[in-house]
Amino acid sequence: MKEAKVLLVDDAEAFTSNMSRLLSRRGYDVMAVNDGESAIKAVEENDFDVVLLDMKMPGMHGLTALKEMKKRRPSIEVIILSAYGTVDLAVDGMHLGAFDYVVKPAEFEELQTKIDEAYQHKLNREDKS
Repeated sequence: MKEAKVLLVDDAEAFTSNMSRLLSRRGYDVMAVNDGESAIKAVEENDFDVVLLDMKMPGMHGLTALKEMKKRRPSIEVIILSAYGTVDLAVDGMHLGAFDYVVKPAEFEELQTKIDEAYQHKLNREDKS
């Protein structure tokens, strides 16, 4: 089975750089951007399987970016990342179509597991259609 095509969206460039490197070493096809507008453009131009999406970024808030990404590619699986974890944010994200929610800082293994679960969920939905 091929590994997921992953988009990382976070304004913390050190995080996206390090996470991109780690995921690439594990065989994922990874692209990183640092704001919501760039994420929407990337989703329009690429067929990603999974997005790791930070909520608190300058400019466009993560929930707005999530809504716009799901409009453009409904099958994309989005995992919300936030250092400001609240139940309300998680619930709002899930209502907008997010697959899951992870509070930062997260262990790499936890993120990798969530990516794999989201990717498998996407594949299972595609198999049924």
